[in-house]
This record gives sequence, C-alpha cells and structure tokens, in this order.
Amino acid sequence: MLTIIAAAGENNALGKDNGLVWHLPDDFKRFKKLTSGHHIIMGRKTFDSFPQPLPNRTHVVVTRKENWNKAGIVVVHSLERAVELTAEDPQPFIIGGGEIYKQSMDVANRIELTRVHGTFEADTFFPEIDDKKWKLVAEEFHEKDEKHQYAFTYLTYERA
Repeated sequence: MLTIIAAAGENNALGKDNGLVWHLPDDFKRFKKLTSGHHIIMGRKTFDSFPQPLPNRTHVVVTRKENWNKAGIVVVHSLERAVELTAEDPQPFIIGGGEIYKQSMDVANRIELTRVHGTFEADTFFPEIDDKKWKLVAEEFHEKDEKHQYAFTYLTYERA
C-alpha cells in the first residue's frame, strides 16, 4: 500500500518558497501518527525544508543530483527506485513535493489529503485528483479554532 500524504489549499496550493503557507497543529499530529515507523519518500527540496530529519522514519530522498547525499538518508535518483526500496514496508508514504506528487499519482494506492479551506499564493501545487481514477472513501471536517487559522478536511481516496 503506497500512500500519498499532503495538505493542499482549495486551489491545490502546497507551499511557497519551500515552506508551508499555513500552520495546522492537528494536521502535523496526524502526519506524525500515520508516518511514524515507515519509509517516507520525498524530493530533495522537501527534505531540505526540514530543520532535521523526522524522527522514527526512514527518509528516502529522490534527487537528480548525482553526488548529493546525507548521512542516514537513503538517496535514489528515481521515484521507481524509491518505491522498489520501500517494498518491504507495508505502508510507505510519499510526502512531496509537487513534482514527486505528480509522478506518484499513477503508482500510489491511496491519497491522504488534508484540504485546507482557503486559497493561497503558492509556487508549488498538488496535482488534480481524477475522479475516474480515485474514489473518496472517508472525510472528516475540522472547524477553524484558536490553534487553527483555517478550517480543513481530512480526505481519504483509494484507487478506483
């Protein structure tokens, strides 16, 4: 089961200048709960946006830079190779960024999308979800509150 996990605005905005454009503590907690103990596949720019590697996860970084490496990080040069290397994990996650998400839409089995209710200025976007290929199987709405500037909905899609 290969799962894409992302948070995107209503205009599919993911982020700007290699960072998020919102802060949703409950979404961070959900991300940590779902991905802990698993492989997380990401592009190099996504990895570079972290202050440090995320604990209790195996980082698989896809990069075109042949000589790029970091201690303790699995480095590959294609999404296909990343998927091969995570085959023994029953639940690897693809965590971004925009280009990796686009490439993974044809190979993933599930999408865990946090839809942030707002439109945002961004330079990176999540791909459109084709309702002929994906079926919405669960949704959970959360109001904005003192900790969350925006309302959001957890959406779970499975391949149709």
